[in-house]
Formats: sequence, C-alpha cells, structure tokens
Amino acid sequence: MEYDSVLSILRAVKDGRVTPEDALASLRWQPFEDIGYAKIDHHRQLRHGIPEVIYGKGKTAGQIAGILGAMRDGGYASALITRLEAGKAEEVNSAVPITYYPIPEMGIFGELPPPGTQGVIVIAAAGTSDLSVAEEAAVTALALGNRVERLYDVGVAGLHRLLSKHNELMNARVIVAVAGMEGALATVIGGLVACPVIAVPTSVGYGANFGGVSALLSMLNSCAGNVSVVNIDNGFGAGYLAGIINKIGERAQ
Repeated sequence: MEYDSVLSILRAVKDGRVTPEDALASLRWQPFEDIGYAKIDHHRQLRHGIPEVIYGKGKTAGQIAGILGAMRDGGYASALITRLEAGKAEEVNSAVPITYYPIPEMGIFGELPPPGTQGVIVIAAAGTSDLSVAEEAAVTALALGNRVERLYDVGVAGLHRLLSKHNELMNARVIVAVAGMEGALATVIGGLVACPVIAVPTSVGYGANFGGVSALLSMLNSCAGNVSVVNIDNGFGAGYLAGIINKIGERAQ
C-alpha cells in the first residue's frame, strides 16, 4: 500500500487543509496491496462496510493462506472464504487458523462478529438437497454480523410445513428463499410477507430442470412484486445482499 499518500491526507486534515469528510472520501480510493498473485483491496470495508471476500475455487491453498495472512497483518478481525474444498481447507488451516463449515464449503478466519440489533434474516430452503446453497447464504449473513434463522425442508410439495412457520416468516426483515425443481417457494413466500424476498434457484432437479435454469426462469417470472433473484446456486450473493438490506439505516443511527 502507498502509505505516504495516506499519511499526506492525514497531515492535511491535521493542518486544517482538508475536512475529515473529504479525507474519508479520498481514503476510499487509496491503492490496494499487491502481493504478486493477488491485489488485496484493503479499503473495501471503508467503501462498502464489508471486507473483501475470498473466492476459494481456482486458488491454491498457498494463495488463499497468503491472502489471509496479508489481511491478518492489515488488522482484519475476520475474513470469509467461499467455495473452499475440505482438503484445501486443511492446508490453509495449517498456515492460518480458520473455522471450516463443510456443508457450504466455507471458511472463516477470526471470530464471527456479534449479531447487530437489526432484524432477523430468515433462510428458507425447499428441501434437504438445497442445504449446501442455503447454508452458504446463512454463514455469509452470520459472517456479516446479522441474526439468522433457518427454516429448512419447507418446500411447497408439503405446504403445511411452510405455513407452520408463519410467525417466523412474518417477523423477518429479509427472507432468502432457496429452491430447485420448479422454484415455486420464492413466489409462495413472497405472497405471504411484506419484506424483501431474495430468491436463489439451485441446480437440484431432474432432466428438464436444466441445471437450475427452470427454477431461475420461474423465479424471474414471479408474480410476487417483492421477489428479486440471484444466480443459480449463489447462496453467497443472497446472504451478502440480505445482510446489506438488513443493515440499511444503521450508519445513520
């Protein structure tokens, strides 16, 4: 990182040549840290309120450990790694200690932040086969400091299972609806509640499911106006977005 540039901004604030607000705006665009195979955006948290997340697939264990080490040295209290296979996680853990979550294949460096005082994010999964995607959303939301409640195996083929959780659905601030097959769960939930519903199509299903495309198209064509859709199997994106929605207004308080 170019510390001289940061220091020059801080000196300008001290001398009264720059306001703290202008300095903060400038710091948001300061350079990243180049470690050769990765350029770590240390100012992501300053700009977005959330640190950079490491996508594990396609990276070696050594590369992931190196990025984590740089983040640790940069003062990060925690960091999230997605799509991290179990064998690779063991190698990373030997270099930089992490907590591993095998079902969503995710790792967390450091401690989970305490949940904030905002509302609850409900993660609703249609079937047990959707759990890996649902857990990716849940762990992501937890890693961002949100309260999470899980409602699993509540698909529309047994609608009474979902309706038995009516109170939990009505009390949610954001709901993530995870479903494969025909993807109807998101529309059903959207018709029951007033809060935003983030639909996650999964690749679970038989031949004409087309690897999740049928669920994706069904969710995109939802008649419920409070339903938005992320990509197939993108539990991380849904959990991330749910966390942002849940914390709207937090900085103004």
